[in-house]
Amino acid sequence: MTSLFWKGTWNGMTPSGVAHQRARTILRHTGGIMRGKFPSRKTGRMIHHEGLLESDAIYHFECSPLISAYTEQPETIHYPDGNRLRRYTPDFELFLADGSTILVEIKPATQAAKDDTRHKLERIAEHLARVGREFVVVTDLQLRVEPRLGNLRWIYHQAPRIRPVDAKGEFALARETARFPASIREISDVLLPLGLDPYSLLLAGQLICDLDQPVDFDTQLYLAKESNHAWFRLSDRFNF
Repeated sequence: MTSLFWKGTWNGMTPSGVAHQRARTILRHTGGIMRGKFPSRKTGRMIHHEGLLESDAIYHFECSPLISAYTEQPETIHYPDGNRLRRYTPDFELFLADGSTILVEIKPATQAAKDDTRHKLERIAEHLARVGREFVVVTDLQLRVEPRLGNLRWIYHQAPRIRPVDAKGEFALARETARFPASIREISDVLLPLGLDPYSLLLAGQLICDLDQPVDFDTQLYLAKESNHAWFRLSDRFNF
């Protein structure tokens, strides 16, 4: 199990890094939650996560062209629950490509369905709605969809750490329109002399493929037909 966690040194250079101080820091590790760090391309730093489900969520955040950046444990809010004022720290805040932001709680579906947890999340959602903040609970039923999750992991780890600027990919693809659809293997050979790769262009949303089938080097790639195209979504309601 521990092999799933990053053990190296992340010498992030680009992007310059999303400045962030976690609102909640675990000083003493107790219980059965496996904590780790994820080397994020989008933030240029190590992202802390608590549990494997949050790690799965990070792969989705990193691979979605609809999410520009994100932070973990972004802030602590106080919300009313009857005659009590309680504290809550969301797991993540997403900064979407359309300029909006959303607070995200990651929960196993079985836990989210428990009466006490459901009550807590409903009170939090009500409070955030009153103050004009968007909030969504994402569960394993959305995150652990296979083969999509395995495909996203594979694509993410095939891509180089530093993603090329979008304009470079757009220019190259405009010249090679007639080649599509074509396999990952074929497009890799075309893009390599240009200093590009198909995996970075998938992460940028400039290329798409069918994530409902196992992805390999023979998988067919297609040009995205519109800007900010999504090859998968976790929440149609919140556009990511």
